[in-house]
Amino acid sequence: MGKKLGDSLKDRRKQLRMTQFDLAELAGISANTLYKIERNQANPTLAVIEKITLILGLELSLSIRQVNINR
Repeated sequence: MGKKLGDSLKDRRKQLRMTQFDLAELAGISANTLYKIERNQANPTLAVIEKITLILGLELSLSIRQVNINR
């Protein structure tokens, strides 16, 4: 299994030498919300994730997998 979303966002933010406060301000969210996203403790909307990834220069992709349900 790959990295969690929050871990990837945090790593990229640090690569760009941005503070949580700066990224949160650019994304239009609170620093506390960003803190929770980076710690994988929040369930941000897709719109918020899109804003953050755009600012960080990341590409967002969605993978859908089939789950077998035995009934």
